[in-house]
Amino acid sequence: MTRVVIDAMGGEIGVGPTVAGAAELSLESDSIQMILVGDARLITETLGSLSHDSRRIQVAHSSPVSTDGTTKTNASIEVAMDILARGGADALVTAGHTDTLVAMATDRLKYLPGIRRAALAAVHPTEQRHGPKEDPFALLLDVGATQTASAEDLVSFAVMGSAYAQIISANPRPSVALLSNGKNLTHGTPAIQQAHEHLSRHPAVHFVGNVEGLDLPRGSVDVVVCDGFVGSVVFAMLEGVTEVVTDLARDAYARKFLWRLGLTMLSQGLRQLRVMTDWRQYGGAPLLGFESVIIKADSRSNARAIRNAIRVANKAIEHDLSGQIRRGMMPVD
Repeated sequence: MTRVVIDAMGGEIGVGPTVAGAAELSLESDSIQMILVGDARLITETLGSLSHDSRRIQVAHSSPVSTDGTTKTNASIEVAMDILARGGADALVTAGHTDTLVAMATDRLKYLPGIRRAALAAVHPTEQRHGPKEDPFALLLDVGATQTASAEDLVSFAVMGSAYAQIISANPRPSVALLSNGKNLTHGTPAIQQAHEHLSRHPAVHFVGNVEGLDLPRGSVDVVVCDGFVGSVVFAMLEGVTEVVTDLARDAYARKFLWRLGLTMLSQGLRQLRVMTDWRQYGGAPLLGFESVIIKADSRSNARAIRNAIRVANKAIEHDLSGQIRRGMMPVD
């Protein structure tokens, strides 16, 4: 049975969606034991109003935010991280702040052998499908855990991203590329050029070279690797573009009869776009590089998103994500 500790107080919406997601999952799966961390009274009251299997859910108390509003005493993410660090859980799920999560994980958890920096991986919608399940998304990492990355870090990101794609998308040989300003070996920063050389002969990574920004929405590769500064900017831009396209389509539908007629004909495509850009169905972003599995859910996560984040954590444990990354690592010359 997989033990997942869940930061119940981390999201922007409050404790309700997190507890509801765990409650729903407790009725669907008998292979996951969940530990909800937060205000025990509030969590227990919320659980009492929901159908759930009490055998699958435990509650661990943490203190609320301190009165000055800036520091936290025994906060839920801190208690959850401590439970994970001492072996009381196999995985952690939180919708809390990314910087806090990365800092705590770095301070309290062990990196996998050969890895110096963590990477936050996220999926983005693509035109091309990926893997045997024909997933309409590709993986991008790092998107915010490590602002600057050396060649060695980029190589380890590639190994981690490849391992994660193999498990989550059931893709036995995901294609991996470096994000750069050109496709030749001479393009990119020195770190990108050096990483390109190392990855071109890496036995655990199906490296296909560099990709440019225009390749991302097309989805020409399964995994795209970059440093956290570039990745966070690119990912925010991709999210913004999809939101703008949706808003423009909605506005046009309301204003113009001819546009409304055309959009009605394209309604199936628009419905597909909404599904592809719905981050709730993907379950969150893994923070890769540590011996334990960590899934960062979006701060706006509803019950469905939390439920899927816990499922993703369980899948990563069942398929030994950490072991697969460990086996894929090798010294960088």
